Amino acid sequence: MGGVINSLPGALENVIKQAMMKYLTKNILAIVLIFFSIVALFTLIASPFEEKEEISLSKLVQEINDGKVTKIAVEGNTLNIELKDETKQISRKENESALTESLSNYGVNPVNLSAVEITLKGQSGTAYWLGVLLPFILPFLIIGAFLWFMLRSAQRGSMQALSFAKAKARLFGPQGKKQNVTFKDVANAKEAKEELMEIVEFLKTPKKFTSMGAKIPKGVLLMGAPGTGKTLLARAVSGEAQVPFFSISGSEFVEMFVGVGAARVRDLFETAKKHAPSIIFIDEIDAVGRLRGSGLGGGHDEREQTLNQILSEMDGFEQDTNVIVMAATNRPDVLDPALLRPGRFDRRIVIDNPDIAAREQILKIHGKGKPLARNVDLKVVASRTPGFSGAELANLMNEAAILAARKDQKIINQIDILSSIEKVMLGPERKSHIYTDKEKKITAYHEAGHALVAHILPNTDPVHKISIVSRGRAAGYTLKMPDEDKHFRSRTEFNEELAVMLGGYAAEKTIFNELTTGASNDLQNASELARKMVTEYGMSDKLGPVTFGEREEMVFLGRDLGHTRNYSEAIAAQIDQEVSNLISNGLKTALRIVKEEATRLEKIAQALLKKETLERKEFEKLMSSTV
Repeated sequence: MGGVINSLPGALENVIKQAMMKYLTKNILAIVLIFFSIVALFTLIASPFEEKEEISLSKLVQEINDGKVTKIAVEGNTLNIELKDETKQISRKENESALTESLSNYGVNPVNLSAVEITLKGQSGTAYWLGVLLPFILPFLIIGAFLWFMLRSAQRGSMQALSFAKAKARLFGPQGKKQNVTFKDVANAKEAKEELMEIVEFLKTPKKFTSMGAKIPKGVLLMGAPGTGKTLLARAVSGEAQVPFFSISGSEFVEMFVGVGAARVRDLFETAKKHAPSIIFIDEIDAVGRLRGSGLGGGHDEREQTLNQILSEMDGFEQDTNVIVMAATNRPDVLDPALLRPGRFDRRIVIDNPDIAAREQILKIHGKGKPLARNVDLKVVASRTPGFSGAELANLMNEAAILAARKDQKIINQIDILSSIEKVMLGPERKSHIYTDKEKKITAYHEAGHALVAHILPNTDPVHKISIVSRGRAAGYTLKMPDEDKHFRSRTEFNEELAVMLGGYAAEKTIFNELTTGASNDLQNASELARKMVTEYGMSDKLGPVTFGEREEMVFLGRDLGHTRNYSEAIAAQIDQEVSNLISNGLKTALRIVKEEATRLEKIAQALLKKETLERKEFEKLMSSTV
């Protein structure tokens, strides 16, 4: 597109022309419709609603003499005649002559004339002058309206075209929308909030730091997985400091015309400086801040020009300019190094998923305003949601409220929230998805295999729930969750996890001496985990503590094409062999447990066929019973 339109004025000129043509066409059609409507209205007024026969005076005299006429209404020179059979007629008298005189000249019988009711209708002054002046004024009114519509449309089109260069940032804070978000509304990221409190102090009392020779940070980069609360933290900084907060997405800078993004950056920074102290927040900055030179657009790439303008604006901050640029991204690895150097984004804050204590606080925040039952224990809910982000926890509480409303309940029970966990993780229940008895039996033994292996092996997460009720794309599921948050995983845990993943496969092979497609997802997950153990985690005795493969995400070519191999074909064969060995060892462990604990496997499967769902207490009671 840059080769076709290479300057902002030319682009705006084309846009103005297009806008004028668009609005001109629309308004011409509107004016034509109005004109025809007015013509139709005047035709309707001028024309009688019912057709009247026009007769001569001689015929009128004959009808009077015959006694057929009952009423004559005189309106100027027009005679509206009504006969005894209610027929309507119209005639015209002679100019400047009385009606009786004109009728006498035509030989009317005075006796019959006296029996006719004659009335006179005078024309009002308003109607008279309208009838005289309107035919002359109406054309000028239509032409004036046409010119007004055309000028207004051209002005509107030019204003819209010129507004391309204006930043579309949303203003929150003292001079914009009400900003009530503070650090109290953020239950996660304690260390991040402590780091950001310095930014609040910079904005509130800049002289405290400048008097010591300290420079005010120019940029703060918030990094974390989606839904961890990066935008919420940025708004909380604004709420704590009580300063204007200009929020814009990185994608809003980029347009189809070259130069628009850079112009919007200039406008945004100029506006923020006028409202200083203030905060500029750029969400998803990786949309414009990716590594330069990796695209196909070269120096004319609109995204790169926008990034260049952001860099130059941040360098152009004067020493006393009290404006902080905050940005958020979940892909810091693709950002241009020039953005991350000191003097631009001086602070880089990592926001992780909340731990169990933070999850409980987040659930309490999103539980406000919801009628929770007394039996609701949010600590139990927090323990069942390891790895959930703040956004997922908010969605969880919302789904629980929807589920309770669907059941026509007045309060939200614990079971509603726990059911919503599975809905968020796996999808809604598909009770209408009916399996045959054979498929149901295969699913029961498959899930029983997962649960049994997980229960026997010592380093796996405890089983919280087993179900053969279909959810999402899964025919059944075994829900395993740790009792506490884990930050590191050992090779022993990974090996046992491989055995658990292959437990369903082993149960099908042992019980039915046959394999189905139900284990396809388990095999895929096991293969991915085994390959990561070899190529990323250095958990192969044969290959040693070495990582293999480099991933470079290219802007236009996608993730997969950006993956490169930094090892030979011989090493690739060894990697494949090690992955195969890990999966084979996991399968051997699963097969051994399934065969040794065949009685327990049978009990779990039969219980699932009978009840379809087993909770943790029921499952552990079943396992602790005498075999």
